[in-house]
Amino acid sequence: MKTLHVDIKDVLGTVSQDEINKLDANAASALDKVLNGTGAGSDFLGWVNLPTETTDALLDDIVATAESLRRDCDTVVAIGIGGSYLGAKAVIEALSDSFAAYRPAEQGTPKVLFAGQNIGEDYLYELQDYLKDKRFGIIVISKSGTTTEPAIAFRLLKEQLERQLGLEEARKRIVAITDAQRGALRRLATEEGYKTFVIADNVGGRYSVLTPVGLLPIAVAGFDIRALIDGAAEMEKMTNSADASNPAYLYAETRNALYQAGKKTEILVNYNPKLHFFGEWWKQLYGESEGKDNLGIFPAAVDNSTDLHSMGQWIQEGERTIFETVISVGESKHEKLIPSDEANLDGLNYIAGKHVDEVNKMAELGTRLAHVDGGVPNILVTIPALEEKYLGQLIYFFEKACGISGYILGINPFNQPGVEAYKRNMFALLEKPGYEKETEAIKARI
Repeated sequence: MKTLHVDIKDVLGTVSQDEINKLDANAASALDKVLNGTGAGSDFLGWVNLPTETTDALLDDIVATAESLRRDCDTVVAIGIGGSYLGAKAVIEALSDSFAAYRPAEQGTPKVLFAGQNIGEDYLYELQDYLKDKRFGIIVISKSGTTTEPAIAFRLLKEQLERQLGLEEARKRIVAITDAQRGALRRLATEEGYKTFVIADNVGGRYSVLTPVGLLPIAVAGFDIRALIDGAAEMEKMTNSADASNPAYLYAETRNALYQAGKKTEILVNYNPKLHFFGEWWKQLYGESEGKDNLGIFPAAVDNSTDLHSMGQWIQEGERTIFETVISVGESKHEKLIPSDEANLDGLNYIAGKHVDEVNKMAELGTRLAHVDGGVPNILVTIPALEEKYLGQLIYFFEKACGISGYILGINPFNQPGVEAYKRNMFALLEKPGYEKETEAIKARI
């Protein structure tokens, strides 16, 4: 069976197998906490069995809702931030034609755009200007409905949609993904009669891509969410044993051994430009999960071979506190051969007749060898192809490994107390009601 595979041989010059094995007891305990809910943050483990527990009825409902939006809209705006945005964006970008954004929308194949992931005035102005003559719909994603960035975007776009279509028709083109019972968005959705899906209380935002949060935008974009879930379900079953046959266990244990050996930064590397936003999703997953209590590996990402001409020098010869995790994609979707040229002024006839991907694979292999020789250990994660099934495997693999890794580290991998610090300051500076004391204090500082 084709499946995701993890290879750690290129870390063994930095940490030995014995040093990795010393973490076995800790890693086994960490996996047990994830599987049985006995660790800190256990009330946010709803994602662990999510793939195998996702019902056909839910998938049918999501697909039907997506088809309704695809039929009625040429553009659908998904409003969300963090995990309510990055997971769907990562999967859609990985599966889409690289130039889809430049092709006109066709009937039944709407473009999926994103809002609420920033507070850019120009971004929102230009988005609304783009939508002024479009048949658009909205997927708004928020447990509370009061998170500043998506709330601003929804207020603006809801008003525009109602103005362009009228209240009754606008209601048919808004889908809310929110809390089952509580919050401003749940109340509004009930009052207005929006179609809704539930964000479960026990699934945090950065673990939510395999819930309606990610599945609905992905389905609207035209991709097979059943295959995505099937791949994740396969990986769920493959990641329950406390040994190296479990790829999530192996990855989590190895990266913690590297951390203990002084490798403080992990760089996620891809050699396929369609995986750029997968790196962004991964950075949030690991950064928000592990960066606390003055601990945690710093997550970075590069797109090679592009970044070999910008970050390559630093990675090859900079401070030796880094390691790389390389995502390698086995097969390309399309074929393109390099032509021969009689003049051969560029000197490339030695690779004439080869597939472009063969050259890319040699760039990948050559870079990994050079970096390992330069003191940068590499973990290799291989998936067979950029297809829904294997992306589902990859997503679940990283989620499971993140929970294990966080518990090995000794922190709660499911909270994010530091995220609230900027919000308190922003609310104080904006003089939000209830923050009078904070406003007075912060103004005294500036």
